[in-house]
Amino acid sequence: MAQSVFRNVKISGLSAVVPEGSIRIDDEIAFFNNDVKLLERNKKILGLGTRHVVDERTSASDLCEAAANDLIGTIGIDKKEIDAMIVSSGSHDYFWPATSCVLHGRLGLNEECSCLDMSGLVCSAYLYALQTAFAMVSSGSAKKLLLLACDLSSTHSDRRNRNSNMLFGDAAVATLIECTEEPRPSYFYTGTRGDGWNKLIVPAGGSSLPIRADIAGLEVTDERGNVWHLYDDLMKGLDVFKFATEVTPVCIQRTLDFAQTSLEHIDYVAFHQANKQIVDSIARRVKLPKENYSTEVFSLYGNCGSATVCLDLIHALNHRDIRTACLVAFGVGLSYGSCILNMQDVVALPIRTYQTPEGKLTRQEKIQYWIDYFAGGNES
Repeated sequence: MAQSVFRNVKISGLSAVVPEGSIRIDDEIAFFNNDVKLLERNKKILGLGTRHVVDERTSASDLCEAAANDLIGTIGIDKKEIDAMIVSSGSHDYFWPATSCVLHGRLGLNEECSCLDMSGLVCSAYLYALQTAFAMVSSGSAKKLLLLACDLSSTHSDRRNRNSNMLFGDAAVATLIECTEEPRPSYFYTGTRGDGWNKLIVPAGGSSLPIRADIAGLEVTDERGNVWHLYDDLMKGLDVFKFATEVTPVCIQRTLDFAQTSLEHIDYVAFHQANKQIVDSIARRVKLPKENYSTEVFSLYGNCGSATVCLDLIHALNHRDIRTACLVAFGVGLSYGSCILNMQDVVALPIRTYQTPEGKLTRQEKIQYWIDYFAGGNES
């Protein structure tokens, strides 16, 4: 159902981490023909600034584990009390097992904790996963649910693809959702425009087009000079822009109508930070005051996929008083959604920089590990 309301579920805490590696758009002037004016124009329109990116030793589970431990340690709950976990990502560690299973072992959760992954929606995935989490807690199937979202968007494109790579950063967020006896209604509205499924896609890597030798080294340069591969995140940028600016204002209004409220009663609107131009365009269409939203997270961290809308919310909670928030996201599929949440007494940790621990395996060491692990056959 497109609309849903949950009355006895709350968010208790939020945390976020970004990797220590970073790229400043000012250091990429070569991609702008060494033209300072062209670079500055793109910075002004799109909001380009800094994006944090992982090294080859860091996976989605590493960032998720760090965000989860930060949140659990600060709130002070017993890990054994967590009875469900959802990991929302387009950058899962493996085709299988689920990243949630990997993290279950690394976090040391109770064996009766239900784990599942959600993927394929990327930029709107956090909102869909949050709706699923609220539904699980509301139904009584979980009392304390840990929701983790992470995308390593920088790894999904070639740095020479200036249609997309300059937009993408990496991050992970953690959210603790619990049941509460206090009435705290939360409203969700979601939708899908599936006839645009091929507008934002990674063509190769699934069962439709497995990666084999015939495309592993295939490199394409488009008419604008952007370099891409069939296993990269590819998009029809103008179509995605049109979709986002067309559907999102309607989505916001329908959520407000469903909640029987208006923007005047919303303290902050957290947008998926696709880029400054898109967010500003949507805000103008719904007549949202500039003080009630921000594009700063995009300039600080880039578009971090599924983590982005929560990253924006966390950043805002650390800089202003927010009692009621509206979250808005749009992404792969083409999918979209929004929700209105009560943010009173939510613990929001400052966004932290994750440093890769010594001893993490390099790509070559990972390859050798799996060769050695299975070389002996079926023995454990």
